[in-house]
Amino acid sequence: MEVAIQRFAAEGFRRTSVSDIARDAGITPATTYAYFAGKEALFEAAVDADAAAMIDGARAQMKGATVRDRWLPWLPLLVAALGQHPLAARILAGEERGSVRRLLDIPSLHALRAELAEDLRHGQQSGEVRDDVDPDALAQGIETFVLSVLMAYTQSRPPDGTRVIGIVTLLDAALRAPGAQAERGSTDQS
Repeated sequence: MEVAIQRFAAEGFRRTSVSDIARDAGITPATTYAYFAGKEALFEAAVDADAAAMIDGARAQMKGATVRDRWLPWLPLLVAALGQHPLAARILAGEERGSVRRLLDIPSLHALRAELAEDLRHGQQSGEVRDDVDPDALAQGIETFVLSVLMAYTQSRPPDGTRVIGIVTLLDAALRAPGAQAERGSTDQS
């Protein structure tokens, strides 16, 4: 899978052959076809694996006592991980036609959204997060917003992190319960 991720990331779907991947992995193409129905199935598995690794890696670093402490670093963590996940970055950059939809359906992203919604529910109950928004809809919106920002980031490669800091500040303000005070430095996550 690692070889497939690297090959597809470097050369794209069209220019990568199953034979090249198999040779680099030290196996025969027939062995590859025993596990994958074809090049498209191998590509989809590689996209799923690389994107899931990126999401799970960022998720493992999300720690904190509050909902905002855990989730505000999500975007900066994903931006930082782009360099280690070249196939996910290629997809987010729009370099593989029609593949962005694939990212939206991976189980890791569904699990992350469910975890965020549950955290938002707890944050609403504790008064930390605004309670006038459905937590499932808010989780879906945050996920969509973060993915959109990642797509824009991979396509434009801004020279500094000021946009990411600005977006984290925006998310912090959107999540904050009315009347809650911002802690100094709480948005300095990047």
